[in-house]
Amino acid sequence: MYYCCAITDKGIRSHNEDALLIHRTVLTEGVTEQELSKPFLIAVADGVAGEQSGEIASSKCLEMLKQISFSSRVNMEQKLSNIHTSLAKIGAKQKHTRNMQTTLCAIGVDEHDMLYSMNVGDSRLYRYRNQELLQLSRDQSLVQLLLEAGAITPEQQQNHIYRNIIFPVLGNMDSKPEFDIKNYGEKIKYGDILLLCSDGLSDYVSKSEMERILMLNCPMVRRLQLLTELSMKHNCTDNITIIALTRLKHTRR
Repeated sequence: MYYCCAITDKGIRSHNEDALLIHRTVLTEGVTEQELSKPFLIAVADGVAGEQSGEIASSKCLEMLKQISFSSRVNMEQKLSNIHTSLAKIGAKQKHTRNMQTTLCAIGVDEHDMLYSMNVGDSRLYRYRNQELLQLSRDQSLVQLLLEAGAITPEQQQNHIYRNIIFPVLGNMDSKPEFDIKNYGEKIKYGDILLLCSDGLSDYVSKSEMERILMLNCPMVRRLQLLTELSMKHNCTDNITIIALTRLKHTRR
């Protein structure tokens, strides 16, 4: 069994272009907690700023993702390619949805409890273990290339003027995205926290600040609320979405 807690908040914006998925539930505002049995998918999607109808792209992406009966036998690259094509077709039909796009960062746990991840864009997957936070996903962005080339530092990456320039994501009408899909070949360890988030968190709250909050001895819901509040305290101008997943030794009561 697994415990999953999630929050999505529009922040100071008038509407929320983020969305989240926990197994069969898509949420575009609020907080939720669920216990999950294998297999399942969870995900964060962030409608691309600067394009039209980001909130439609993110929610439709996750509505299609939730229809997938995930297992070790599913070809996720083909499934994501189908979602991308569907979003592009929907986006082309009307002027107000033209070229609508969304990032996607997802976790899959298969029928054997084995862990997978899927990433397109710059929403992130972290693993919190032994009071240390490690980024498992790789940002598909210009600043990530600059970081890997040694042109900027990790500290500069967080506040770089070009941090919002990302590579093609789901729904892009001109270029097909690169689907970064990983089979970790292992189960989630007891005590680990897997954290998925949109850049409304990762652009405004540092790794050390996230670690400090995650190590608190309080309910996970409260920890996610504190992360959200800290992002807004740091003058976040974006929507904020966070999912936390842990493995349970026993069913919670």
